[in-house]
Amino acid sequence: MKRRNFLQLGALGSAIPFLGVKACAPTNDQSLEPKKSEDAFELEEWTVAQLQEAMSSGRYSSRKICELYLARIEAKDQSENGLNSVIEVNPDALEIADQLDRERAAGTIRGPLHGIPIMVKDNIDSGDKMMTTAGSLALAGSTAPKDAFIVKKLRESGAVLLGKTNLSEWANFRSFRSSSGWSGRGRQTRNPYALDRNPCGSSSGSGAAVSGNMCAITIGTETNGSIVCPSSANGVVGIKPTVGLWSRSGIIPISHTQDTAGPMGRTVADAAALLGPLTGIDEVDAVTSESEGNSEVDYTQYLDANALRGKRIGILGGTFGYHEKVDEIFEGVKEVITSQGAEIVDDVKVAEDGAYGNSGFEVLLYEFKDGMNKYLKTRPDASVKTLADIIQFNKDNEEEEMTYFPQGILEQSEEKGPLTDPEYKEALNTVVTVSREGIDKALSDNQLDAIIGVTGGPAWPIDVINGDHFGTGSSTPAARSGYPNVTVPAGYVHGLPVGMSIFGGKYQEPKLISIAYAYEQATKVRKAPEFLPTLDLP
Repeated sequence: MKRRNFLQLGALGSAIPFLGVKACAPTNDQSLEPKKSEDAFELEEWTVAQLQEAMSSGRYSSRKICELYLARIEAKDQSENGLNSVIEVNPDALEIADQLDRERAAGTIRGPLHGIPIMVKDNIDSGDKMMTTAGSLALAGSTAPKDAFIVKKLRESGAVLLGKTNLSEWANFRSFRSSSGWSGRGRQTRNPYALDRNPCGSSSGSGAAVSGNMCAITIGTETNGSIVCPSSANGVVGIKPTVGLWSRSGIIPISHTQDTAGPMGRTVADAAALLGPLTGIDEVDAVTSESEGNSEVDYTQYLDANALRGKRIGILGGTFGYHEKVDEIFEGVKEVITSQGAEIVDDVKVAEDGAYGNSGFEVLLYEFKDGMNKYLKTRPDASVKTLADIIQFNKDNEEEEMTYFPQGILEQSEEKGPLTDPEYKEALNTVVTVSREGIDKALSDNQLDAIIGVTGGPAWPIDVINGDHFGTGSSTPAARSGYPNVTVPAGYVHGLPVGMSIFGGKYQEPKLISIAYAYEQATKVRKAPEFLPTLDLP
């Protein structure tokens, strides 16, 4: 039985063997002519706008587009030595596409996502035949009783939920020595630019799948870096929204103060197209009430190629000096930004060294236990009911779940008390105060429109034994404050993508998207990956 068929059926027993300087100009052909070469994918690098034009003209149906993507998944993702970014395909996808095609034929277009194939990370509930497992065998065979709020909104928008993407198990909150993109259920996701390189995480499958043209757009989730890092490593755009812009109900949690889902796309326009339709007030997620008056239904209105003109952009200090090639890329970034009419302010600080202490991790340990125990109550068919049950399951299934690394983070979290503990309250106060005041003060004192930094270094070799080899990064300030962060491709190091992060104040998505778009249009950095087995280095 092929792996894709297994994942549709959800048979637990069959899962276990699967272990699984400035860039050249990217593809920028807006023609609807299919690729001519024998091996090229017919829809390679097609944008949401191109797909909509093809459906509007009658050249393609949503069903045909979905069939092409499903064939692509079969050939390039689920094949031997494939990308392994898709953990499960939706057995109802083509039926959904047919219904949307009938609506289009009858003159009903729900919006810009009508008929567009999208995949979501496997920690987001879907009330259908697909499982929601966070990559863990502890939840294999279990289905969510209803859609997460954002999945409900996704369906209402007319998008086709094509499948679910692999991830770092439990969104990378399991082990101190894990390999990003590895999960007990899905095994190891690979990077489409070099298949022996890591895709970063925890939204590894979402980043790799959309970069590798397995669908039009994906959804990832982030607590700290889990959207922006895989977006950077896989050469795509990622938007980590303000916490509260998108609901978190129906998403397997880590931290109710930091968690958010967000779009990942090959272009800023595609990511922006998905952001607006999934906003809204959710009575189950109280934080979404803060988005009233601060959200938009259409963020594509902020796609302004001249948006850098007159802006003051801060360069985050402390993220350089780790890799000379990355530093070279960012010298080029600064040249582009100034050439587009913006002013640069160097070495901006958003927090003093050591200001957090260990508070950031302490908050996550407390909130993970609390959130997980509450979430599991919504999954009545799951065999595990508490975090303690998950820990025991992993011990009982050590050969499959702890093949390469243990579960130290889960165990530390289980040792924590309730959220009424003074230790938790003090840690949370430190995190919120330092992160928010740091960004707000930096923006105000320097009269900045946004702050940019290195999203992450080039992808490291996959190493399930020793774990990840992170270099530099800039996700923490926006993550801990709950403020928005947008990453856009900035360049390549020996063919491996490197991204630029743009972050700012609360609910400043319109400004960040406009800056990201202006930079993208001025540089056209992205180029499609070639699925190289390994880098061809001199």
